[in-house]
Amino acid sequence: MKRDTLNLPSSIDIGRVLDDGPFTAVQKIVVLLAALSIVMDGFDGQLIGFAIPVLIKEWSITRNAFAPAVAAGLIGMGIGSACAGLFADRFGRRWALIASVLLFGVATCCIGFANNVTSIAVMRFIAGLGIGGALPSAATMTAEFTPARRRTLAITATIVCVPLGGMLAGLFASRVLPVYGWRGLFWIGGTLPIVLGILLLATLPESPRFLARWPERWDELRALLGRMSRSTGSNTAFTDLVEQKAEQRAGFGALFETGRARDTVAIWCAFFMCLLAVYSAFSWLPTMLAAEGLDVAVAGSGLTAYNLGGVFGALGCAFAITRYGSRWPLLLCCAGGVASALAIRGIDVMHHTHWLVFGLGVHGLFVNAVQSTMYALCAYVYPTRVRATGTASALAFGRIGAIVSAFAGALLITAGGASFYLAMLGAAMFMVLVALMVVRHHIPRADDARARAPSV
Repeated sequence: MKRDTLNLPSSIDIGRVLDDGPFTAVQKIVVLLAALSIVMDGFDGQLIGFAIPVLIKEWSITRNAFAPAVAAGLIGMGIGSACAGLFADRFGRRWALIASVLLFGVATCCIGFANNVTSIAVMRFIAGLGIGGALPSAATMTAEFTPARRRTLAITATIVCVPLGGMLAGLFASRVLPVYGWRGLFWIGGTLPIVLGILLLATLPESPRFLARWPERWDELRALLGRMSRSTGSNTAFTDLVEQKAEQRAGFGALFETGRARDTVAIWCAFFMCLLAVYSAFSWLPTMLAAEGLDVAVAGSGLTAYNLGGVFGALGCAFAITRYGSRWPLLLCCAGGVASALAIRGIDVMHHTHWLVFGLGVHGLFVNAVQSTMYALCAYVYPTRVRATGTASALAFGRIGAIVSAFAGALLITAGGASFYLAMLGAAMFMVLVALMVVRHHIPRADDARARAPSV
């Protein structure tokens, strides 16, 4: 044992060890825990969309009167996204994710006690802080525990848990709302992430690439690498050579360094318009369908179909990106999002409900394929030291688009019904298409990535 230890290198490149090494059980468990966090994120984040039609009837209020409550949650998500990235880069990915999950779980439970729109708005804002913080923290954790060859698929499989959580929320709401009402919906829906938060507290380790930056935590890193079948000596030092070459300074300003500013601005614009489209569906799709005269249960099935399509679309796009790179799969999915939104406009809602639900599923397939895989694009564009900040800032900018959707959705449904609403979704995805065309550093195709890899 002593001889083996002496033969170990005195300095280890943590990036090479993680990127080129095996994908062990410990790493897979971390990715699974991150994915479960995002399932709960999507679950709690979309409960409000299913509750709004019931609340409008019970409290005799208008859609426009409820818009500030929707916006408050989205504002909280934007602030949470920005703060979580900075927090994760300074204090660790583990605590950022755990705090986010516990926060939105407790706040969602509290919504069940609300007696007016203002109370809901306050609790949605607090829940939004956690919901917004969980996404970039989980995406960064997944990226830094997964070998490079599987990173795109792993990140996408994690982020696709947002529509998966939304789909489960739809099934959950269809069972709980008729029996326990909207209060029970939030009480039960908030308890689930609290339980998960306690599980994360007990089992989730810190990111190895984060630990490598702090020499006082190298003993913790050595123990973690041992659990990941990568034993090191007691005096082994750690470096991150790729990080040292790619990043001279950390912080927000590093996102605009030479060669990165164009991609940062384009990615921000893509997130803005894509999340405008996504949250227009999450917040207002059941309400829009109910306004067209459909039963509340049928209206809820439209959002469930949208999320189900998103699960298949995101995973399919991730496989395509792994093989062909990110440029063409993302652009084709954007085009599909535009075409499907415009096609749905021609469907008679009352007489062809099944075709409408199917069309929404197809639209969700394309839109969520883009939204989910853009996190993998962020992980590629930004190096370790600013990866959480880069991802979080893009998501925070996207949350501004989501906030716009809170008011735009209500106004367009009131002014022009489904036709105006669907036209907005198509226009938003067209702008995403333009923004992603501007991005210079797309994920390369598999053959090109292997060709660029340094020889061992």
